[in-house]
Amino acid sequence: MLPLLLAVAADRPTAGVPAALGAMFAGINDHPGGRRSSVSRVGVPALAGAAGLLIGSLLPAAGPPGAAMLVLPVLLGVLGLLAGALSSTGPVASACGTQLLVAAVIGAGMPLPEPGGERALLFLTGAGWALVLRLVLPSRRRTSGGPYRYDGEREAVASVYGAVAGLLRAAGGTRAPARRAALTAALDRAQDALSGPRLRRYASSAAERRLHAQYAAALPLAEAATALAWAGEPLPDRVAEGPLRLAHAVRTGSACGPLPAPVRSDAGLRALDDALLAAAEAFDHRPGQSLRTARGRPGLLALLRRAFGPAGREYGFRVALCCGVSAAVAVGLDHEHWYWMPATAVFLVKPDLGPLVSRVLSRAAGTVVGAAVFAGFFAMVAGPLPMVAAVALCGALIPVATRHFAAQTAVVTVLVLSLVLLAGEPQAAWGRIVESLTACAIVLLVGHLPLPGQRGNRVRDAVDTAVAAAHRYLRHVLAHPQDGAGRGVLRRDAYRSLAVARSALDLSAAELPPVAGRTAEFEEVAGALERLVDTTTACAVHLHDRGAALPPSHAERIAEQLAALDAAHRASARSGVLV
Repeated sequence: MLPLLLAVAADRPTAGVPAALGAMFAGINDHPGGRRSSVSRVGVPALAGAAGLLIGSLLPAAGPPGAAMLVLPVLLGVLGLLAGALSSTGPVASACGTQLLVAAVIGAGMPLPEPGGERALLFLTGAGWALVLRLVLPSRRRTSGGPYRYDGEREAVASVYGAVAGLLRAAGGTRAPARRAALTAALDRAQDALSGPRLRRYASSAAERRLHAQYAAALPLAEAATALAWAGEPLPDRVAEGPLRLAHAVRTGSACGPLPAPVRSDAGLRALDDALLAAAEAFDHRPGQSLRTARGRPGLLALLRRAFGPAGREYGFRVALCCGVSAAVAVGLDHEHWYWMPATAVFLVKPDLGPLVSRVLSRAAGTVVGAAVFAGFFAMVAGPLPMVAAVALCGALIPVATRHFAAQTAVVTVLVLSLVLLAGEPQAAWGRIVESLTACAIVLLVGHLPLPGQRGNRVRDAVDTAVAAAHRYLRHVLAHPQDGAGRGVLRRDAYRSLAVARSALDLSAAELPPVAGRTAEFEEVAGALERLVDTTTACAVHLHDRGAALPPSHAERIAEQLAALDAAHRASARSGVLV
């Protein structure tokens, strides 16, 4: 917390508060992975947070002086509608919308002497300092395979080979579906880590190009492993040794060495062996290549259409209600720290953090624990330096605390209460408990209100996208069986879209019955979609190996699964089940 310490040393502790907030949000938004991808995960939301502080500093002055606090909940509700709609377009956009709205609430409520423009610059300073440390400092898990700045990317690519080995070992058993999902998740993480923002279109160094080549070599392996798991027959243990050796080679930067003797008894095993040989060549001889991603980034118009579509409007309306109602309650009760209530509500309404009831309970427990720790600590000490120490300690704990929402809430509670004291406001640990519990009640109520129109557009959009991607993949496999590169792009798109849809369904199924009950029949759609995509992959491997028409058994399964998917999709749409 160097910016905060410098501000305290300069006898301007209030100037350090926005900087500490920026660093806090940077810690919350950052996750394990590539350093370059952290630029977008941390930097873009930081810009949104700075804009939120600037907007918030202008909100209390809106309208006539006597009516300013009356129109404030309405203005925050409108801002919540826009921020919530934009949040529905992706994980980075979700962080941007939340940070924009929370910073606006803090900017409107926290009585800092600095003007809005200076607060925004200080916020960016704190976030920028945290980002610089993220980019410069070595990771906790150093590897010996090249420059440390690629440690996250290297670990992500190695995890793909490890997941391939795990799927091969699970083939023919009950754990195969879970291992296939783990492989999809590993591929998604590696793709995100390698496709972060860059100044050039292509990889800029030999080490980076080598990682791209190693990731590309894993894609045919993943296809072959999926086809073998689909066949449902156990495989010899030595089949998984090759991917495990490749995973070790990625982590250490060494050559892959000799691979196990091939097993070429059917199309899947022949495809696996060919992919292993190609990977060995890529590891030992090729200088590297540029990564080809599944799809280009959507343009601004596409993002706006998605943001203000049914899913964006539904989520934006709930965010607006939670923020506006909690602000109105806090202002009506004339709370000195009124901004805590809407800020808490904005965090709670985020679906990224788990089921609604679970995150509300976690928030309540974390707030009580954090407030108790803060009250006990500052009953024994006084002065700005203990507060700076508390902020620094909490900042260091955030990366660990983000693993559970209750732990994160406890750490953030201590941090924010310390910043409140540094800002010159009175200590309010127990008041934060009351206001946080009130916000929890508001979010629980609004989160289960029956809104006009059909509910659950978020999952509906996700499943429609997955169905469309699966059909594109199947059509390409049947029409162009020898186009391995194009098939790989569409396969990644299909499995990634399927993972998003399944995640949305699992989240909805964990909610209370008024919400979860609407997802019961969607299991049929998800199951049919997973079976169709896996069968398409098995057909792709067979067609690429034999270069002939599909065998009757494969064609019959494709036809049956298409019919089952279409029936389940239409039945769910008629009953309004797609949530």
